[in-house]
Amino acid sequence: MFSQTAEYAMRAVVYLAEFDGKLHVTQDIAAATKVPAGYLAKVLQALSRAGLVSGSRGLHGGFRLARDPGKITLFDVLNAVEPLPRIERCPLGLVGHGAHLCPLHRRIDDAMAIVEKAYRETTVKEVVSSTGRKPLCPFPIETDGA
Repeated sequence: MFSQTAEYAMRAVVYLAEFDGKLHVTQDIAAATKVPAGYLAKVLQALSRAGLVSGSRGLHGGFRLARDPGKITLFDVLNAVEPLPRIERCPLGLVGHGAHLCPLHRRIDDAMAIVEKAYRETTVKEVVSSTGRKPLCPFPIETDGA
């Protein structure tokens, strides 16, 4: 549903949220989140331009969240790298439709509205603290055998 860039951005932000302001170099974030370092550098730049992460250069430099994780939503992260697509006008360019979407495109947009609402209501802090274990854990999630 989301691009790889959006997934990588969410992984990076969640990872940084786990460390309460401690600086992390791109290589360490990349290794922990399984994101190619060069690609991650571009993602971190986009997150920095959006004011979600801050970086400092130099020997003791790195990246950290620029705001409290309780004040950053998953929607903020997605919007920084790839805004959720919404359908505002007929994608087929049909003059008679204009802003009045056909039933198919209305349902698609309604579904995106639900996703958008869920991500607007979910903070990074909630993701980090919701399971009682690290959200980017290196082991498989246990199932009840179903």
